[in-house]
Amino acid sequence: MTERRKEKFLSVLHQRQPNLTVVMEDIFDPHNVSAVLRTADAVGILEVQLLYVNEEFPKLGKKSSASATKWVKRRNFKSIPECYDQLHRDGFTIYATHLGKKSKSLYELDLTKKVALVFGNEHRGVSAEAAKLADENFQIPMLGMIESLNVSVACAVSLYEALRQRQLAGNTKHLNEADIKKLFNEWLKK
Repeated sequence: MTERRKEKFLSVLHQRQPNLTVVMEDIFDPHNVSAVLRTADAVGILEVQLLYVNEEFPKLGKKSSASATKWVKRRNFKSIPECYDQLHRDGFTIYATHLGKKSKSLYELDLTKKVALVFGNEHRGVSAEAAKLADENFQIPMLGMIESLNVSVACAVSLYEALRQRQLAGNTKHLNEADIKKLFNEWLKK
């Protein structure tokens, strides 16, 4: 390994945020899943949640994901309660995207705390159960005729708002040195 690559690994690992995650519910297009993974990596997310109740888990190729599958961990779930219960045990507050009268604006959320953002299927959006069981629902303000963004774009907008809030607050939670060393050794094998 070159010194430059080692420095890149360490720089990235020191910026990973274990207190921010994404839940992808039944997103069937592998290109959308891959785009979400690329954005997750870009903002420093350590792990994403793949929640597949009605669809098959996607097959992700290295080419379509721009190799983000190598750098972002994935945890699979087959039921909403199982996923949400685990996230709650891990200390996450769950915000689901949902176009509803009681949904808050993305910009009203405090994304500086430990949060999981839920994004739904390309055609159906977040399921009624996933919206109901979330701690709160949110939507991205839309000023045009179209009601929603592509799922990967909605995720990108939301994650960069989280990153913006965290950087302004100066509280991006990072990994401890033991976890960095462990992941560094894992990454050496990739």
